[in-house]
Amino acid sequence: MSVEAITTVSPSTNKPILTRNGLADADLQSIPEAAARAFDSYRRTSLSDRQAIVKKALKLLTERADELAKEITEQMGRPIAYSAKEITTAVARGDYLLKISDEALSDTEGEPERGFKRYIKKVPLGPVLILFPWNYPYLTLVNSIVPALLAGNSVILKPSPQTPTSAEQIQKAFADAGLPDGVVQVFHSGSLANIEAIARSPQIQLVCFTGSVANGLTVQHAASDRIGVRVGLELGGKDPAYVRSDVDIKWAAEEIVDGAVFNSGQSCCSIERVYVDEKIYDDFVSAVQGVLKGYRLGDPLDPNTHVGPVVSKRSAEIIQAHIKDALAKGANNATPENESFKSPPSDGNYVAPTLLTDVNHDMTVMMEETFGPVIPLMKVKDDAEAIKLMNDSQFGLTASVWTKDVDKGHELINDIEAGTVFVNRCDYPSPDLAWVGWKDSGKGQTLSKFGFDQFVKLKSYHIKDYPK
Repeated sequence: MSVEAITTVSPSTNKPILTRNGLADADLQSIPEAAARAFDSYRRTSLSDRQAIVKKALKLLTERADELAKEITEQMGRPIAYSAKEITTAVARGDYLLKISDEALSDTEGEPERGFKRYIKKVPLGPVLILFPWNYPYLTLVNSIVPALLAGNSVILKPSPQTPTSAEQIQKAFADAGLPDGVVQVFHSGSLANIEAIARSPQIQLVCFTGSVANGLTVQHAASDRIGVRVGLELGGKDPAYVRSDVDIKWAAEEIVDGAVFNSGQSCCSIERVYVDEKIYDDFVSAVQGVLKGYRLGDPLDPNTHVGPVVSKRSAEIIQAHIKDALAKGANNATPENESFKSPPSDGNYVAPTLLTDVNHDMTVMMEETFGPVIPLMKVKDDAEAIKLMNDSQFGLTASVWTKDVDKGHELINDIEAGTVFVNRCDYPSPDLAWVGWKDSGKGQTLSKFGFDQFVKLKSYHIKDYPK
């Protein structure tokens, strides 16, 4: 059987830029077996030794941030002005997980009793398979690899074919930091069958997947025939924002546009639908138009670019289909005149930020994940209607309420069905809070002290003094 050749195509030019070899048949067995051997040794290391390695690896990533940022821009199209920020944010997130790891991985003492010692210990699982995406490769990977390694597990990484060097750079940083050989392995694959085969390997104890609902279900199914294997899923979102009538309209418009358009809208927690109080609707539309006039669509290697291409032709087609469906069903394209929106570079997958007004829930753009720079605005009459519409979704990742009345905003978010709820902020996974999807947005959690839980299993120790 010939080895699969995996080609990365530039979103900016649609030309090939990288090629990697996929798996040979022998790899399907040898990679998990090597991970199991590495685990048997690594699990015996002390937490302090693991912490020292993680700390050094994070420092190396910081030192290499400019190189990694350029690779992100070339491979997935984020403007170079913002790419390095992913590395610094990923390192800050890793530093926080490192800081809390003593507490998160500590033993839990049982009830004191003379002649007995009882406690619960958190022990590592074994080899962990991490399947992570292209849109924020370092941020999404840090969520899993740092707690996995701190807990004492070995790790197998499978990056998206769009950003193959991210896994290679992480592996190199940890190797240079002193991580023993085999504790982190990398494989490339565009074959779902091969990925499923690795996931089914008896050595694999946990599969962490970040991506689409459809692929998440496939991964879950692949692991479903073994009781012992766990599956953590970070899936899609259709994240809503509600703009109340009391806001500073210009400020809220700037924040909403950034939350919807940053990274070309290619984030599971970007704002994908906006509900606006009818009393300020027209003024808010005008304010959003004013913000969009200042955005520049173009070459992501240009430091003046705000919005680059979307990741693929297929993504661009899906986004345009959502826009077309909305317009056919009565929405209006209220996007302002902007010269850069009219004439982006001709060879790439460029989609101009698009403002849609008078949308409703009969439209695909309000119900299915668009994953693009589209801002659909829907008029609502009051808080109750807004909350009802926000909850009318198969997804439940994040949601935000924008209001000067913070107490009222706090009250409203209690009724929103989402794993993370914001008042006057959006699109920010805070490392001290659990990152968790409700409904079809996933299961399990990362970040915070609870983010360590899926990487350990509990072992209870019950020790009685020897009778004299």
